[in-house]
Amino acid sequence: MKPVFLFVDLLEDFFANPPLSDRRPRICAAVNDLVGFARQHAYPIVWVRQEFEPDLSDAFVSMRETGTRITIKGTGGSDLLTELQRAPNDHEIVKKRYSAFFGTNLARLLDELGCDRIVMGGVNTHACVRSSAVDAFQMDYRIILAAETISSYDEQYHRESMRYLEQSIGKAMSNVEIRDHLERRVRGPT
Repeated sequence: MKPVFLFVDLLEDFFANPPLSDRRPRICAAVNDLVGFARQHAYPIVWVRQEFEPDLSDAFVSMRETGTRITIKGTGGSDLLTELQRAPNDHEIVKKRYSAFFGTNLARLLDELGCDRIVMGGVNTHACVRSSAVDAFQMDYRIILAAETISSYDEQYHRESMRYLEQSIGKAMSNVEIRDHLERRVRGPT
């Protein structure tokens, strides 16, 4: 069994405005650091993107009612951040709701990859990251929260969600801690 590195909604629209636009360089650097580590160890990488049709026919009911247009197909807003170091053998999941599992083939993909734990990062902490982490936990995956890569447009929501996730769902770790943890796991006890 092996870890899968899963990054949720690192999308142009979500990083278009402060505070996430200000954090973009730091978050991208942290994600790319983990991506490099994952590739070095042949761990799978999954990029998750939220994307809706231009007519909002597949969007949340609240988006349809208010005409909210974010992460719309064909606008560039649903594109992954250009700074991210993606590769052709990476996996991509397109979702329509907060959870990366809802209405997608993510669970089947993780099973095919032989995944037993997920190293998770992305935005927004209180919505898509939290929903995806809870669903993964309910499917018996071990969750590692890549703390340097997780953020939200609302700092209070971020703190409250991280507190909940750490208490109930998984362990938050820095990039260094993640590397050390996974390398120890591969080496086994000494």
